[in-house]
Amino acid sequence: MNRPSVRQLEYFVAVSRFGSFRRAAEELDISQPTITAQIAQIEKTLDVVLFERGRGGATPTPAGRQLLPIARRILEELDNLLASAGAASSGAAVYRLGVKSTLGPYILPRILPGVHARYRDLKLYVREEAPSRLEAALENGDLDLVLTALPTNSSDLNGEQLLREEIKLVLPADHKLAKKPVLYGSDLAGAQILTTQEGHKLTRMAEQIATRFGAEVLRDYEGTSLDALRLMVVMGMGMAFLPALYIRSEIKEDSALVVRDIEGESFARIIGLAWRATSPARVFYRQLAEDMRNVLREELGDVIQVLDRN
Repeated sequence: MNRPSVRQLEYFVAVSRFGSFRRAAEELDISQPTITAQIAQIEKTLDVVLFERGRGGATPTPAGRQLLPIARRILEELDNLLASAGAASSGAAVYRLGVKSTLGPYILPRILPGVHARYRDLKLYVREEAPSRLEAALENGDLDLVLTALPTNSSDLNGEQLLREEIKLVLPADHKLAKKPVLYGSDLAGAQILTTQEGHKLTRMAEQIATRFGAEVLRDYEGTSLDALRLMVVMGMGMAFLPALYIRSEIKEDSALVVRDIEGESFARIIGLAWRATSPARVFYRQLAEDMRNVLREELGDVIQVLDRN
């Protein structure tokens, strides 16, 4: 019985990802006729048409969409075989970790040294991605793990919650509300709230808070980063809701900013480690999550709440 080759499966996944034979060939550094011929061969072997060809590119057929997750799993299993099960179970391998920019710079420097001390042979290739792309990159196999806000939006992903991080109100020190010893939700009525760009769960949380208390979200001044938000607050353009880890790292007590809680309210995000449910290394990932919790307790237990395994 004829079987598709590993190379043909790789070409199948690549064309599906890029939606184009030409772009897939460029990414793989091969000629377009080569990848076209190999796709034709795998279609002949499987006796199905995998792609609809058109001027707009290549779109998987219903059969192609059905077979694509299987092809990805086969390639992932082969990758793990090459890394060897023994190496994976002990952490002696290279894993691709994705993290969003509103979290990575303020948590990874505090936990990675402790993780490295526990797994001397573990290598983590860290890549920052926009929140909207993190889960897609994980599902596609471009990433092995992601550190992100939970829950995820995909049933194909599993995860372990790690911490609960408070979200606090930050306002200019010369703002009239900064002089009040206690702030209530009603104090935010009519206030102007700055947020990051769409796609961040932090943005959606700020929007929900603003709607609840009658504040105005300044859509024309979305920050491209938490630093940009902080600087706009310093300039008196509005207030912002920022995560506790960022505040701990970047906002000093003698700065031009004031950090406040809202009396009787608690805003927070749940951060966890997520991976594909089918990953052969999932047992190791669960142990890694537990070790991350232990490091978090030691390093940041005074800033965040470490959560038990869910």
